[in-house]
Amino acid sequence: MNLKSLILTAGVVFVASTLSIASFAETKVGMITTLSGGGAGLGIDVRDGFLLAIKQSGRKDIEVVIEDDQRKPDIAVQLADKMIQSEKVDILTGIIWSNLAMAVIPSATAQGKFYLSPNAGPSALAGKGCHENYFNVAWQNDNLYEAGGAYANTAGYKNSFVLAPNYPAGKDAIIGYKRIYKGDIAGELYTKLGQTDYAAEIAQIRASGADNVFFFLPGGMGISFLKQYKDSGVDIPLTGPAFSFDQGILQAVGDAAIGVVNTSQWNKDLDNAANKAFVKSFQNEYGRLPSLYASQGFDTANLLISAIDKADVKDADAFRAALKKADFESTRGNFKFADNNHPIQSIYARKVIKEGDVFTNEIVSVVLENHSNVYVADCKM
Repeated sequence: MNLKSLILTAGVVFVASTLSIASFAETKVGMITTLSGGGAGLGIDVRDGFLLAIKQSGRKDIEVVIEDDQRKPDIAVQLADKMIQSEKVDILTGIIWSNLAMAVIPSATAQGKFYLSPNAGPSALAGKGCHENYFNVAWQNDNLYEAGGAYANTAGYKNSFVLAPNYPAGKDAIIGYKRIYKGDIAGELYTKLGQTDYAAEIAQIRASGADNVFFFLPGGMGISFLKQYKDSGVDIPLTGPAFSFDQGILQAVGDAAIGVVNTSQWNKDLDNAANKAFVKSFQNEYGRLPSLYASQGFDTANLLISAIDKADVKDADAFRAALKKADFESTRGNFKFADNNHPIQSIYARKVIKEGDVFTNEIVSVVLENHSNVYVADCKM
């Protein structure tokens, strides 16, 4: 990967890089993702998984232009406009955060571009706001939270305290959890996006009478909360989605995460050939274990490659049909799209463990099998 340019716009520095596969690529992909500041590890993993799949394919007809959105919606919009109007990309991908997705995706698809999401899956784009050119390769936001509610039911929890950031994915998290969870809610809090001090929230949890805490705090937010929760001495069990217990986060959290159950549609010990090969090749390429986000970037690129094998991206109808077939070997095993272009897939309960000096997860059980999403009926395509 070579440094392509430094672009100065309105005093903001954007670093752009491109995968040098061909001088005149037939398919041009614009990746807007978070590569600096809080949450950068998520975007780096999506990028690295995506580029690994392109490299392994050996294709000479794909160019990838990569930009850092700095986790700011206004910058993400500027970058998308530049990629569409100046870079002339055919496909956009890469966004981690749902508020950025909401700022970029509707405009991109309205301009006839394809968007392949390797992460964010806000409910607003799964139901009435769905679009035939928008495919989510990760999940619909509610899915892992719904699995959290299903796990709480099987674990016998009766009085949950729920906690999430105040942005689209955070709201989807609590809605999804409560959709399937059958017990009572001891307390419900929405925190500031990017918050790092959770003393007040932990005090409320302590006094709530809850028998478990379900929380969604991705990236640095989850690291801060888990450490502070451990130090507080509160012994109410924690559960949450994989976003707060992923590979990069766990190394920063350390012992405070051991034993916590979390929900995910992927783990490194999923027993299928594609996943085993991916985990090994990612470690060989980057010198670290892959994360959930890396697996999603890898799958997104392989979906793209499978569609390019069948159709020219300039033939929108044919390319759309090729994407819909999802004819690729997913790291998750069985994979297909629901009618609103979001995955139908199994979701697992994982437990945080320590393997040697490395904190990681192991699968405990299947929580939801071949699970879709509740917004399919509202999507009219």
